[in-house]
Amino acid sequence: MGSKFVTFGEIMLRLTAPSNSRFAQVNNFNVTFGGGEANVAVSLSNYGLKTEYITSLPANDIGDFCLQSLRAQNVGLNYVARRGERIGVYFLETGAVQRGSKVIYDRGNSAFATIKPGMFNWKAIFSDAAWFHWTGISPAVSESAAEVCLEALKVAKEMGVTVSCDLNYRNKLWKWGSQPAEVMTELVKYVDLAIGNEEDAEKVFGIKASNTDIVAGKLDGEKYQKVCEDLVEKFPNLKKVAITLRGSVSASHNTWSACLWDDGEFYRGPNYDITHIVDRVGGGDSFGGGLIYGLNTYDDPQQALDFAVAASCLKHSIYGDFNRVTVAEVEKLMSGDASGRVTR
Repeated sequence: MGSKFVTFGEIMLRLTAPSNSRFAQVNNFNVTFGGGEANVAVSLSNYGLKTEYITSLPANDIGDFCLQSLRAQNVGLNYVARRGERIGVYFLETGAVQRGSKVIYDRGNSAFATIKPGMFNWKAIFSDAAWFHWTGISPAVSESAAEVCLEALKVAKEMGVTVSCDLNYRNKLWKWGSQPAEVMTELVKYVDLAIGNEEDAEKVFGIKASNTDIVAGKLDGEKYQKVCEDLVEKFPNLKKVAITLRGSVSASHNTWSACLWDDGEFYRGPNYDITHIVDRVGGGDSFGGGLIYGLNTYDDPQQALDFAVAASCLKHSIYGDFNRVTVAEVEKLMSGDASGRVTR
């Protein structure tokens, strides 16, 4: 088996209104970078795995700045296409208490949105690759990005690479014509591990957990076993399904857990009460990165799930999209040490 962990998708310039300000209040934005698949690559690199991140960025100073931020996290960038006119941008207004966060995308005609089949040498990319991760964000960006995603998946399966997908439904992005269910049904046929949040399966495939109220933050983890089983029934190629469970008490206070269906067995992760969220953006990606690491490190699926939930819990304490934590820090929380005491 190979040793590389490959991810594919768009990384964006993230412009955040500082100090929980509304957009109309600010004169400046905090600048970072982020994107679902890049966030996963950063997590895996921080855990000591060899990564390769595939994207397209303009050949200008902003593209260079973005790559520098990824190199600082030891992410492999050997196949990044330097082309296109602009980097995608997203604006973030961070909510607090009962006011939710808000995201505005500005990613039309970006370097990634305009990629075409044939631009990436997937056989070279997947040489010595153990894993390929993509998300439902990529095919939502544009029709051509969806075509490249399918191109990559076909080569990955031909070469025996394990494939994971975070369903990541983004209503604001699916504007290019085809319906999400139509596009994703074809793509998920190539997936071994599907990851979603508490409503992705419903939004994409119409598969809903019974007796749950996401808005009220009332989630019964056991109800999601049926969601996992229904997904496997629809896609017999799936070997594993994971679902994150976020109970939104408020924008600043969430409960956090997850479940995992693994070859007929159902596992429940620990439940964390996150009372003072610093930044929840990238929380799902940090779970995905933690689960991929866990499944490739621990023999016990329960340990893999516990690692992923703990890793994503810690992400809520870190500003920016990237989960800048170590294996030792995650395992410390896994062991039950949630005290947050100073390490001297």
